[in-house]
Amino acid sequence: MKMKMKKCKSCGEYTLKGKCPYCGGEVGVVYPAKFSPEDKYGKYRRMLKRQIMKEGLDERDFHKRNKGC
Repeated sequence: MKMKMKKCKSCGEYTLKGKCPYCGGEVGVVYPAKFSPEDKYGKYRRMLKRQIMKEGLDERDFHKRNKGC
């Protein structure tokens, strides 16, 4: 059986279990999505990045500010 590293969404601790052993929170897979040369959403990601750079914001600040979108 192949095990994948997971990260708790609440406390940020890493584990191999299905539930965080520290706080009991929900865990998610840490690995990014597979790369595909046929990137369907690359155009939109680059447009968003240009907008972020133009406004002079950090990406995390931008996403926090626009969380409702």
